[in-house]
Amino acid sequence: MSDGIFKVPLPQNDPVRNYEPGSRDKAILKKRLEELKSQTIDIPIMIGGKEIRTGNTGNCVLPHDHKTVIGTYHKAGKEEVEQAINSALEARESWAAMPWNERAAIFLKAADLLTTDYWRSTLNAATMLAQSKNAFQAEIDSACELVDFFRFNAYYAMQIYNEQPLHSSKGIWNRLEYRALEGFVFAVSPFNFTSIAGNLPTSPALMGNVVIMKPASSAVYTGYWLMQLFKAAGVPDGVINFVPGSGGQVGNPVMDSPYLAGIHFTGSTPTFQTMWKTIGNNISKYKSYPRIVGETGGKDFIFVHKSADVDVVVTAITRGAYEYQGQKCSAASRGYIPKSIWAEIKEKLIENLKTIKMGDVSDFTNFMNAVIDKNAFDTISQYIDYIKEADDAEILFGGNYDDSTGYFIEPTLVETETANPQFKTMEEEIFGPVFTLYVYDDDKYEETLNLCNETSPYALTGAVFAQDREAVQLANKILVNAAGNFYINDKPTGAVVGQQPFGGARASGTNDKAGSYLNLVRWVSPRTIKENFIPPKDYRYPFLAEE
Repeated sequence: MSDGIFKVPLPQNDPVRNYEPGSRDKAILKKRLEELKSQTIDIPIMIGGKEIRTGNTGNCVLPHDHKTVIGTYHKAGKEEVEQAINSALEARESWAAMPWNERAAIFLKAADLLTTDYWRSTLNAATMLAQSKNAFQAEIDSACELVDFFRFNAYYAMQIYNEQPLHSSKGIWNRLEYRALEGFVFAVSPFNFTSIAGNLPTSPALMGNVVIMKPASSAVYTGYWLMQLFKAAGVPDGVINFVPGSGGQVGNPVMDSPYLAGIHFTGSTPTFQTMWKTIGNNISKYKSYPRIVGETGGKDFIFVHKSADVDVVVTAITRGAYEYQGQKCSAASRGYIPKSIWAEIKEKLIENLKTIKMGDVSDFTNFMNAVIDKNAFDTISQYIDYIKEADDAEILFGGNYDDSTGYFIEPTLVETETANPQFKTMEEEIFGPVFTLYVYDDDKYEETLNLCNETSPYALTGAVFAQDREAVQLANKILVNAAGNFYINDKPTGAVVGQQPFGGARASGTNDKAGSYLNLVRWVSPRTIKENFIPPKDYRYPFLAEE
């Protein structure tokens, strides 16, 4: 509980660096890219500050040059998971008892470290190489957003600890104590955002919890560098334990432990649902009901009204659908375009797509790079093949793919026929650079808004484009439950910590809003304390007295 003495100032979002030609920032980043690319590091399991090597290994490769190996990591099994649980529980008491401001100081230090040349270039270069992000996409992720998570979470933690009962009666002192959860938190991170991989374990840890961190197999490399950053910032041994491995080999023994106190998850909807079901089946064995916080899939929309600015729409689709190869939970994946302006949008959008360069991340002129791995490449290309064979959809641009050197898929633009607004790629999450649109009659705006609301099981992000305010108002009303993050005249990607807390509902997750106090409050267990300074000494109430 905060004593009100220590104050974390309201943070400012970390400025985005542009890496323009000839800049110092670009020179430092390019040098670090070459350094990391030229070496193959050995990545151990890290438990209680100790490095463990099982000999059961996997490779970290460049998605854009998959013959190049930059890391070899050791996979954990049941034995290592049990060690990690024991290590976390051993660290729990002292970490939970540490004053909140001392814990906050560690993560505020991590934020400041990440603004230095070495750490910023290292995390950005690692993200570019291992996850095939261009310099800008890495900068806004592994640098800016992660710095913001560390700083804003410390500020929100202070607010939570300072929240106390409004009233105490005479002779009574009422207060709230915010305890860490009784057990450990399992943090399961995705491949696509280093900032998420950094936030999932550290937000519960900030609130006094101990954590087992399982990175995505295709992002173990950046997970390793995050652990080095945590160590440099002063996170005590055992507070965050790094346990890479397969979902079953790590996840099953974790969820079988009676000390599981919470899951902080970002990933696929089927995986999250399976984990939830497993927890339900095991519920009688846990010491407490686990907190389950998850952000999962999306089928994010761009909805255009006839009054929209065409150039704004074209830019939003280009960036929203194709930045980072469409591999964002928030990426635009389906669109609704009015017939009256479709021809102009189509012409300008295809002209945009013709100018997009795709290739290695070390070439800073490339707007797109590779998709993450062979499984993703195969899944996305199968969707493209399905479209090619379909009678009720047409590829307007792109549709080619090649994995001979890297996992490259062209930006692909698809139009589905008016007769089938629920074409497969309008409904299902693809997680790749494929944008499918449906052209509607202008006078069916409201009807099509309802169609958009009902088409997908997801509800993560969405955007409406209109200059007509009544059209915006109607979209906001009909699509109220269709997106946890709703944008007006802006692309549906790029949520900023402290500005647009992120998360969705329906099949998109628990909507606990990363980047706000709403997420952090899930990682504490409040205790109400009433202290009576002048307790009664007679059981009799005044009404019992005789007349």
